[in-house]
Amino acid sequence: MANIIDGKAVSARVKEEIAKETAAVKAKYGINIGLAVVIVGDDPASRIYVNNKKKACETVGFTSYEYALSAETTQEELLQLIDKLNKDDNVNGILVQLPLPKHLDEKAVINSISPEKDVDAFHPVNVGKIMIGEYSFLPCTPAGIMELITSTGVEIKGKECVVVGRSNIVGKPMSMLLLHQSGTVTICHSKTQDLAQHCRKADILVVAVGVPKLVSGDMIKEGAVVIDVGMNRLENGKLCGDVDFDSAKEKASFITPVPGGVGPMTIAMLMKNTLTAAKIKHGIE
Repeated sequence: MANIIDGKAVSARVKEEIAKETAAVKAKYGINIGLAVVIVGDDPASRIYVNNKKKACETVGFTSYEYALSAETTQEELLQLIDKLNKDDNVNGILVQLPLPKHLDEKAVINSISPEKDVDAFHPVNVGKIMIGEYSFLPCTPAGIMELITSTGVEIKGKECVVVGRSNIVGKPMSMLLLHQSGTVTICHSKTQDLAQHCRKADILVVAVGVPKLVSGDMIKEGAVVIDVGMNRLENGKLCGDVDFDSAKEKASFITPVPGGVGPMTIAMLMKNTLTAAKIKHGIE
């Protein structure tokens, strides 16, 4: 029976460490740390995420600046706001809540954020730095997953690591982080033949595809560490992951629940990136 990896507990520990460091930085250097969150339109899920980010800022001692724009906001208006935030010394991190309304160019918006303030690590400059292993920021979800794996005490070096999903936000950067820790990495996706065969090889299995219960217990190696990034709502209203938790927990040594696993870590790592951005700006080691 698997040990449950408690994302809420690990997230709380990370935020506590950030709060302590933030207080020390404020006391020593007299600087305020600020995160600007831009939300366009009124998507209910995005609104929940933004509110959670504001709460996290309060918890760690940051100032949060919210810019709630109407769904009719033009590309030019959004880019003007980002330009203003790029130049604002009170803002250390800029986050534009995705997805954006269809008429806006997501790629152009991401590219307009200064790489030094891109705390989501979506800008091509930061993506390239992750590739070569010389990064300041990591995408929040993969960084959070690395913290969760570390919390198990399982070493990544030399392990068979399988990542199911190849998105720019999770799958691709996740595979690079595991590679930087000397894992042997396989990336699977919708065109992969015999997914089960690949999954059964994994000492560490990360599943991030958005398909409810895609990976079942019989696809999991005995004693594997299983990280479920999926967050799917079933017809009965219940949340479930991309892994069939009940059957998987019989085989895994460690497994993340849904909810309460990867989710809380994403916002904790966003806070960590914002603190890092402030330290880099002010030349603080």
